[in-house]
Amino acid sequence: MTESTLTPSRLWRRMTSDQRLRAARAFWAEEQAADEHVQAILLIAQTKKFRPKFVMGLDDERRAKHLATLASLPEVLAARCLVVYHLTEQREMMGVFLDNLGVSHENGIIGDDDAKPAAEKIGPAVEAIAGKYPAEDVSLYLTTLLCQDPDTWGELGKLPQILQ
Repeated sequence: MTESTLTPSRLWRRMTSDQRLRAARAFWAEEQAADEHVQAILLIAQTKKFRPKFVMGLDDERRAKHLATLASLPEVLAARCLVVYHLTEQREMMGVFLDNLGVSHENGIIGDDDAKPAAEKIGPAVEAIAGKYPAEDVSLYLTTLLCQDPDTWGELGKLPQILQ
């Protein structure tokens, strides 16, 4: 996959059904995603031929299941789902990776926007998480980083763990 084709929507399509369900659950639990929630409600209603009011009345778990079954999401919605999924489900892995890179972070969140990892540290940092976490989670995390910021994380594109 080239950087020019690497998009959040394409990553969503490549996620496992379990990852999508976990991402959808995290998305509905995110209190600061009200605009995206409305967008998701309308998308679910349109795709499933439901009325928006019906989707609004569903509990978060049922909305998450419906969202997870959608093969395609708009870029903004897919990006939000990826971010909240990693912040909710993968913080430990993110922290281990960033620690091994020597990148300053707070519980997996990089504080310095200009933090660019040293190329020689990327391979060992990836190996540190590849041996400890499921391959599909490692691959999705690394690919998400590359998708979000190819200038900073471009070296990841050379790794076999990147989603193809």
